Amino acid sequence: MWSPRDAYPVGVSDDVAVTDDVGKQPTRPRAGRHPIGPLHPRTALLVTSLVATVIALAVLTLLPMPYAVLVAGPATDTLGQENGTALISISGHITYPTTGRLDLTTVRIYGGEGSRVSPWQMISGWLRPGVSVVPEERIFPPGLSAEQTKEENQLEMASSQESATAAALRTLGFTVAEHMRVVDFADASPSRGILAVGDVILSVDGTAVTGGTELRAALQKVTAGTATRLVVRRDGRELTVAPKTTKNASGTTVLGVIVEPTFAFPFQVKIQIENVGGPSAGTMFALGIIDKLTPGSLTGGRTVAGTGTIDPDGVVGPIGGIRQKMVGAREAGASVFLAPADNCDEVVRHIPDGLSVIRISTLAEARRALDTLAAGTPLDSRELPRCG
Repeated sequence: MWSPRDAYPVGVSDDVAVTDDVGKQPTRPRAGRHPIGPLHPRTALLVTSLVATVIALAVLTLLPMPYAVLVAGPATDTLGQENGTALISISGHITYPTTGRLDLTTVRIYGGEGSRVSPWQMISGWLRPGVSVVPEERIFPPGLSAEQTKEENQLEMASSQESATAAALRTLGFTVAEHMRVVDFADASPSRGILAVGDVILSVDGTAVTGGTELRAALQKVTAGTATRLVVRRDGRELTVAPKTTKNASGTTVLGVIVEPTFAFPFQVKIQIENVGGPSAGTMFALGIIDKLTPGSLTGGRTVAGTGTIDPDGVVGPIGGIRQKMVGAREAGASVFLAPADNCDEVVRHIPDGLSVIRISTLAEARRALDTLAAGTPLDSRELPRCG
């Protein structure tokens, strides 16, 4: 172990004489004996400072810090398999063989309740390219435990898979019916006890509800504070209920419920993936579904990676950790990366060598860009939209 004495050894030389008392002749010190006198004040101060620094650093390594460290995670091919099971399996419709890879990208996150990072991990993160250190609350919502955060991420992943399937099938011209399902209630909701979690809203005062837009439009015809007649599907049966409406902070008429879309697909599309949460894989799942349902290879045989949330109408949204995802994509062998347009400001000047980043705002744009590449267009072509 290193100590201050290793850096500053204390002793005497053979040329130094010592005396036992005044008036006696100086004698040479006996072999093996090293008389030690008081340290020079400057040396003592330096030794004390070094010891204090070592102690402080040792204590710091044990102190948890309220930050999260983001590093590149693994890339997973949506066209491939995981533990022997296809990530995307389709039944009830013809599928086609394909080549290449469509990789969804991930981020490993260190930190959070029960596993906070140390100062050394923070310093290492600041010094390593492609690694980000951010305040913990940006990743882990205050008030939620690590288990609650994980559950929320899993729900977002499940929802993104539904939206990806709807977007892919609609892009290919299939009809996908959509209704809104009750998943929770707002505080003091007047609908509690009348509506139930799991209810699928089919109509409002005789107007069919085929999505969030239709539901909001129908409710705006109702005076806030009055009851409205809803037809809902509950446990396989259709019921008519009359919950009282209310208004939100902006004065809009609402039911006081939290809803999410539920879809009726023309055939079965199943997505299965483990140990990945959040909504950012939606775009790559949608592209994987399209590739399996259309002849030829959407990638042109390349390894294409990307990220982005997606809504049922095919709009691509921004995500977090895009710098780490680009690093992970390149490490997995990708030459093309699909980035949401709203993330472009984070992409510029951080693109790994050998990776071409294409800007996308919709699923249709992503598909068009890949078709262009598959047709033989060079990666540096101006036909491909870029960030910056």
